[in-house]
Amino acid sequence: MIKYIYSFAWIFASLFAGNGIQSWLNISIPGSIIGMLILFAAMVIGVCKADWAATGCQFFMRNMLILFIPISVGLMTHFDLLLANAIPIIVSTAGGSLLVLVGLSLFIDRLDRGNK
Repeated sequence: MIKYIYSFAWIFASLFAGNGIQSWLNISIPGSIIGMLILFAAMVIGVCKADWAATGCQFFMRNMLILFIPISVGLMTHFDLLLANAIPIIVSTAGGSLLVLVGLSLFIDRLDRGNK
């Protein structure tokens, strides 16, 4: 139980620090992303060991589906807006995925040629 408390403390402290930095600097990068970078930097520097945050991360990963329910309900309140912009959303999602797929395949092909 202590491992969970300690792990959640690290995760939530970095999240709150990221949200604080985001609101203090008034930037458009989400505070959760900044918090993840803070936690990553703490692990790289050695202030936080990966084992310390692993317990809480595993808990969140096991319960990820439940964490998406509030987001899904929030999206349903804007269903008409999503429906009105369905074509641009689908095209940008498919185009972005195709762009990543082609770029990654070219990159891996170039790496593979270098190893021969």
